Amino acid sequence: MKRRLSTWLPPFIVACLGAGFAVHLSASEPSISTPPIAAPRQHTLAEPDVLSLLTATLQRESVKDLGELELRTLQPWKSVSVPDGPLTLRLLDLPNTGVTSAFIVRFELCATNQTLGPWQLPVQGHIWREVWVARSPLKRGELVCDSDVARERRDILSLHEPLAEFAAGDTTLEIAESVQAGTPLLARCVRAHPVMRRGQMADALVQDGTLSITLKVEVLQDGVPGQIIRVRNAQTRRDILGKVLNDQTLIVSR
Repeated sequence: MKRRLSTWLPPFIVACLGAGFAVHLSASEPSISTPPIAAPRQHTLAEPDVLSLLTATLQRESVKDLGELELRTLQPWKSVSVPDGPLTLRLLDLPNTGVTSAFIVRFELCATNQTLGPWQLPVQGHIWREVWVARSPLKRGELVCDSDVARERRDILSLHEPLAEFAAGDTTLEIAESVQAGTPLLARCVRAHPVMRRGQMADALVQDGTLSITLKVEVLQDGVPGQIIRVRNAQTRRDILGKVLNDQTLIVSR
């Protein structure tokens, strides 16, 4: 038997068989075991997490520097499992009006090698910003610098008109209409303070080339510096137009 095996088996195998060793290999089991592939680690994305991502994205892409965005969900968010690691939120659909007091937003989440969603979520929006507010009633014609106004944090989404913007102590503006206490100042609530008033007498500097003369005129309109207003020649009673230079002088070009 040994002589026949040695004629077609390698010498090492013949030696092992002759020594009484046996090698058993199973067709169903590999000779080298392969370690199992670990599933990606995940965590739960709760409502505060998704609101934080959504707020940051809308602030950056829609609200920008209008104010500080605050969002609240109008229906419960069902927590989902997402892969560990950084997540980014991508907006899919937003109303043409942008962020409002109540709107629906569609979005998806992007992980390193995976896109999750999409989701649709109804939310309530607030944009907080410091605005000028009347602390006591303001009267028409009152100078802004003398008015009882202060900066307060308000939700500008509840205001549907442009807001007044001016520096504290501005002497060039006046209150254009009565304002109740506690009311934010809208852009239409203030105007440039006229330095000339209707009915006053002023000097009109008439320029004709190198020639210039001064006339006494009656002011027919309130005017601010740089504004063109109507005045009346005190001698001829003829109406002319003049550009307000200061509180006593206009320039009339011929």
